[in-house]
Amino acid sequence: MDITLTAADGHKLAAYRTDPKGKPRGAIVVIQEIFGVNSHMRRTTDGFAADGYVAVCPALFDRVERGVELGYGPEDVARGRDIRLKIGWPQVLADMDAAIKEAAKSGKVGVVGYCWGGSVAWRAATHFPIAASSGYYGGMVAEFAAEKPKCPTILHFGEKDQGIPLSHVDTVKKHHPDLPCYIYPADHGFNCDDRKQYDPASAKLARERTLELFRRHVG
Repeated sequence: MDITLTAADGHKLAAYRTDPKGKPRGAIVVIQEIFGVNSHMRRTTDGFAADGYVAVCPALFDRVERGVELGYGPEDVARGRDIRLKIGWPQVLADMDAAIKEAAKSGKVGVVGYCWGGSVAWRAATHFPIAASSGYYGGMVAEFAAEKPKCPTILHFGEKDQGIPLSHVDTVKKHHPDLPCYIYPADHGFNCDDRKQYDPASAKLARERTLELFRRHVG
């Protein structure tokens, strides 16, 4: 279902929420790619609800444009990047704070993010009192690698990702030698079954690792 969240600065943003059957194990905030809260992100959110969690996917592009749901063609990529560049980190973190507080009504909170959302998941781990974080191919994680996560955190990268060289992963490992950084024989976006880069085996393994993290620390 679609709900409305209110950030500390008064901004109201939409979010897609799915509740599990029965008592929730906890809650997961699912963070979008640069393509908005599209059908893939909704299915991903539904998937975590099927695993027993209240799942909330905030529309982080709402500060620029509401209702963004893009595909994965070159024009979509260009438009998504353009929207992302118009949003500052203080606004992103304010909206994440609102989503985490909503999720926390259902128990401990885990965060998982994809693409741009992978970078947001990293910064959520370093800023908020969440229980766990799993970030997929976040291109800006290395930029903020000196920040220290406040919770158990894992990261996923594709070795064929032309946008995130393995030197970025090395930067993260330099600051956090004990933090799990998993490398998959896949490209950027390997988790998304709507993209040509989709790699079923890598997506399955990364999801298993993410769920193991959440089972251990969220519920």
